[in-house]
Amino acid sequence: MKIAIASGKGGTGKTTLSTNLAGYLSKQYEVVLVDLDVEEPNSGLFMNGPLILSEDKYKMIPEWVGKCSMCGLCQQVCKFNAIVCLEDEIMVFPELCHSCYACSELCPESALPMFPQKMGELKHFRDNHLSFVESRLDIGQEQAVPLIAQTHKYIDEHFNAGFVRIMDAPPGTSCPVIEAVKKVDFVILVTEPTPFGLHDLKLAVETMKALNKKFGVVINRFGIGNDDVISYCKEEGIDILAKIPNDRRIAELYSRGELIYDKFPEFTEQLERIKKYIFTLN
Repeated sequence: MKIAIASGKGGTGKTTLSTNLAGYLSKQYEVVLVDLDVEEPNSGLFMNGPLILSEDKYKMIPEWVGKCSMCGLCQQVCKFNAIVCLEDEIMVFPELCHSCYACSELCPESALPMFPQKMGELKHFRDNHLSFVESRLDIGQEQAVPLIAQTHKYIDEHFNAGFVRIMDAPPGTSCPVIEAVKKVDFVILVTEPTPFGLHDLKLAVETMKALNKKFGVVINRFGIGNDDVISYCKEEGIDILAKIPNDRRIAELYSRGELIYDKFPEFTEQLERIKKYIFTLN
């Protein structure tokens, strides 16, 4: 089972839920938690266990080698404006390149061979029945999607269907989120009971519907704001999986980098509700 935990905006408690759900389920199952928020991963702040693997990740970028008829075909086929054909030079902009290979494959002079460029790093930790995989984009890299895709590939190769695989997705509804959730079985959308939370929840819901994904909602900081999120979910027929209470003690534990489920019974009860729901999915 692959479960993504996402949110329409940052700061709703997505990482809080991801880390604690992974820790809670690891008491009974083999679990891997994957931090796919590669631009700013922070699940590792709450994870223990020794490092068992660290490897650099690369993407392929074309490089002009000079042997060229200046036909301009490379510029014509590039849909991302990553190549400019000048009078006597081909300029490649790596930040815009999506590694589609069109320019390299179609060049009649083979003047644009592809070369690896480091884009980030993947690390794998393990603590008893809980594995943790984190990918981190290098400073200055523009695109998160290729690193997220390679992280998914690593998970598929190293963790079979016997594992509960929990993906801590990036916030929002942009391309990194699409890449993070497109191959999962179920998405948990974390929101908060405020007008801002409801607005971004609606965006996330529309995104999941467009991707034809099964999903449910967890309301964090329940007790503040109003009931508009609950009303919206009822109107749309969306299941509310849990309501995590707004409690200062939770914030204090989080601020110290501690897991909450084993210290706060009310939180554990909500995780049990989520567990029962996801394990009854078809």
